[in-house]
Amino acid sequence: MISLLDATKPYIKDFYGIRCSTRPDAIDTEVLSLLKSYGVTSIELGAQSMSDRVLELNERGHTSVDVEIASKLIKENGFSLGLQMMTGMYGSNPDLDLNTARKIAKLSPDTVRVYPTITMKNTPLAHLYQSGKYVPYDEETTVQVCSNVLNLFYENKIDVIRVGLHYSDDLVNNRIAGYYHPAFREICESRIFFDLAYKKIKEYPKGKYIVFVAKGFVSKAVGQKKSNVNKFFQLGYDVKIKENPNLKDFEFIIEEEK
Repeated sequence: MISLLDATKPYIKDFYGIRCSTRPDAIDTEVLSLLKSYGVTSIELGAQSMSDRVLELNERGHTSVDVEIASKLIKENGFSLGLQMMTGMYGSNPDLDLNTARKIAKLSPDTVRVYPTITMKNTPLAHLYQSGKYVPYDEETTVQVCSNVLNLFYENKIDVIRVGLHYSDDLVNNRIAGYYHPAFREICESRIFFDLAYKKIKEYPKGKYIVFVAKGFVSKAVGQKKSNVNKFFQLGYDVKIKENPNLKDFEFIIEEEK
């Protein structure tokens, strides 16, 4: 750790600070003091789940209490706190994933990252998958769970700095299970919009409507390959999406088409 931090010394004046990621059980006051002396300003913890049973099954080697203690220490010592979580882990389910998001939100992190579980070749998780002991989420469940988690963080004003894994050749070539899409965040935000809009539009009689959304939000409202528009149509609502510069993201106005 010190050798890596030493390597930043010639460049630290050119940057605001350093961000590092680590395990929740690797944090104590001595480590934090050292990190601060080197100009580290943000620390992310790989929490992954706040269910001790899920953490144990996945051999994470730490507990949910470790996450809580480390998060408190990081914030008390003046660092920006980031927390990372995974959905669809071995032993988890949609309710446990949403509960993890709720517990993470209560820790008031400055940032979060949300990653759906991807099963890679030649890993213990791959063996569990191939033996039938681990059943990964399908595409629909992955999108719905992550959109629910994402919306919860948005409602709590928590900055979500990443949703889904970065593209890599290794990821694409060695993935054997788990849903992956390079525009995963947009897909989730499209689902959030659909859930919000359908909750409102179903109060109207079936027919033709114009739904106004924020400037720059049309593609998310329409959905990938017009998925949202098509779903509205299947439910009896012929919807056109148009911009209204006075609206913010996820806000909308429904008007009957004349």
